[in-house]
Amino acid sequence: MTPLEILGDVFGHAAFRPLQGEIVDHVVGGGDAFVLMPTGGGKSVCYQVPALAREGTAIVVSPLVALMKDQVDALLRHGVRAAAYNSSLDGDEARSVLTRLHRGELDLLYVAPERLVSESFVARFDDVQLALIAIDEAHCVSQWGHDFRPEYSQLGQLGKRFPGVPRIALTATADPHTRADILTQLDMEDAVFFVGGFDRPNITYRVQEKRRPNDQLLSFLEKYEGESGIVYCLSRKRTESVAELLLGAGIAADAYHAGLPTAQRRQVQEDFLSDEVRVVCATVAFGMGIDKPNVRFVVHHDMPKSIESYYQETGRAGRDGLPSEALLLHGAQDVALVHRLIDGGDDPKQIRLEQQKLRLMSGYANGATCRHQALVSYFGEEHPGNCGHCDICLDPRETVDATEAAQMVLSCVFRVDQRFGLQHVLDVLMGSMSKKVVERGHDKISTHGIGVGYGREWLGRVAQHLIHAGTLEQDLAQYSVLKLTAAAGPVLRGEESVEVAALSKAPTETRRRSSSRRKSRDAREILAEVDGVEGVDPADVAGSQVALFEELRALRREISQREGIPAYRVFNDRTLRAMCQRLPSRTEDLLDVPGVGEKTADLYGDAFLEVLREHG
Repeated sequence: MTPLEILGDVFGHAAFRPLQGEIVDHVVGGGDAFVLMPTGGGKSVCYQVPALAREGTAIVVSPLVALMKDQVDALLRHGVRAAAYNSSLDGDEARSVLTRLHRGELDLLYVAPERLVSESFVARFDDVQLALIAIDEAHCVSQWGHDFRPEYSQLGQLGKRFPGVPRIALTATADPHTRADILTQLDMEDAVFFVGGFDRPNITYRVQEKRRPNDQLLSFLEKYEGESGIVYCLSRKRTESVAELLLGAGIAADAYHAGLPTAQRRQVQEDFLSDEVRVVCATVAFGMGIDKPNVRFVVHHDMPKSIESYYQETGRAGRDGLPSEALLLHGAQDVALVHRLIDGGDDPKQIRLEQQKLRLMSGYANGATCRHQALVSYFGEEHPGNCGHCDICLDPRETVDATEAAQMVLSCVFRVDQRFGLQHVLDVLMGSMSKKVVERGHDKISTHGIGVGYGREWLGRVAQHLIHAGTLEQDLAQYSVLKLTAAAGPVLRGEESVEVAALSKAPTETRRRSSSRRKSRDAREILAEVDGVEGVDPADVAGSQVALFEELRALRREISQREGIPAYRVFNDRTLRAMCQRLPSRTEDLLDVPGVGEKTADLYGDAFLEVLREHG
C-alpha cells in the first residue's frame, strides 16, 4: 500500500496534516529526518506510516514504559503488529517478543534507550531487516533539553551500526541550542530538518498572580464541568491536597506522583483515559505517556521550572485541535521553592543552566507580551502578537510607553559588545562600580549610569519584554549573554515604540491605557473562531446535536469500560462531532467520517450507527 492508503485504511484519516506527507515520503525513500512538531501535531504518524510502508521492523526509542504502552495499545487497536520490550515484561513475555521479532512478525518494536546502548541487545538486530529507527522525545538527547537522559546521548552509534537504515528524530520542545546539540549527539547533521511550528492557536493562555490559589482554581474549573484536565503541582503533598479539595467540590479527581505504588499510578492513568477520573492532580511525573486528545484544560498550580516544561505540559491540552485553556498561577514563593530544588543538584553547570531557565520562566509569568508571541519567540520562531487567545490580548493591562528605556537597554547590550548577561547590563545602566564593571572598563562607556532615573526593577522588566518580543535573544549556551536581533534596529532608530505593562509604582514615563484593548470573550465565542480540521467545524455541534453528542459520548464510555481501554481509543471527540454533523446511516458513510478506520468501524460501527439512525 502507498503511505496515503495506509493512512486511510489503517488509521482512518483521509489526508496528512501539514508537513506529515513530506516527512513520510522522505523517510519512506530512505532519508534521515529531524522533526520538530508541537504536542498533538501528529509526530507518531511520521514514523508509523513509513514503518508500515517499508519492509522490515521499525525500532522506536521511547523514554517511558507508559508512553510505549499507550502507543502499542493504539497500534494494536488499528490492527498493526506492534510490541514493546521493556522492564515491565516478565521472562516469558520478553522471550515471546524477541521470538516474534526474529520471525518477522512485528511491524514496530518500542524499546527504552538503555536497551539500545547494550551491545548484547543491539546484536539481536544484526539478522533482522530494519525498516527504520525512530528516536522519540529526542530532546532527552541534549544536556540543554529539559528532560536530559544520559543514555540517549549514546544513540549516535546506531547510524554507524546500521548504515542505510533511515533514522528519524522527533521532539515537540527544542530551542535552537537544543536542536543543534541533538543533531550532533545523534550524528545526524545531514538529516533534513522539518519544523511544524510552535504556535498552538487553539489554546488560550492565562496567567494569574497567586492570591487564594484554591479559590482561583475552583473558580476556573466552574466552566469545565464534566471535562477532562490536568492540574500540575510542584510537590507530591500538594497533588494530594489539591485532589482532596476537588473531590470535596464534587469533581472526580485523583492524585498522581512518583511516590505512589506502581499499580496505583497505573490505575489513576487508566481511570483518566477512560473518563472515570476527570481531573488528575499531578507532578511532572504525569503526562508524557498520556495520549488523551480531549484534555480541555491544563492548570499549573505552581510555576514550572522552565519554559520548555511549561510549553510541553500545556500542550497536553487540546491535542484534538479543539479550543482549550492553560492557566498558570504564580508567585514569589514558587520561584524560591524552585530555586531550592535546583540548588540541590550536584552538577554546577546544570544548576547554572536551570537557574537561567527559571529566570526566563519568571519573566514570562510577569511579562505583558502576547503569550503566544513570547512562547514561540523562545523557540526561535516569529509571531505577530495580538493573538486574541491569551490574557494579555483579551484583557490588556495598563501599559507604559517604554521606548526610551528599551533604547537604553539595547544600547547598553551593544556597548558591552553583546558578551554579557542581563544582570551585568543592569549593573552598568544603574551606574554600579562593582569590580566586574570596573575591570572591564564598563564604567567608562556612554551607557554607564543612564538608567538610574528608571530603577533596576523597571529596566529589568523592559529587558524581559524585549527578550519575549524577540528584540533581544538570550544565548543560554554562552552564560545567557544578551544579543541584539534584527528587530532591535527599528526600536533604536525610534521607528517602533515599545509598550510594557506598568509596575504598581509608575516609572517616570507616562502611564496610559493600551489603545488595543479588546473585550474579553468566553470559550464559546472563541470556539466559533477555530477552524475545524478535515471539514469539521466544532461550532456546528449545537441544538439537537448537543444531545446526540452526549449520547455518543455515553456509548463510547460504556464501550471503554467494558473493554478496559481509554475512551478516545474508541473514537475521539472530533470524530463524534463529525458524526453529529454528517449523521451517517450506513457503514460506507461511517467510513467517510474523519477518524473512522475499517478496524474501528468493524468493532464499533453497528453500535454507533444504531444511535445515529435514531437522530437521522
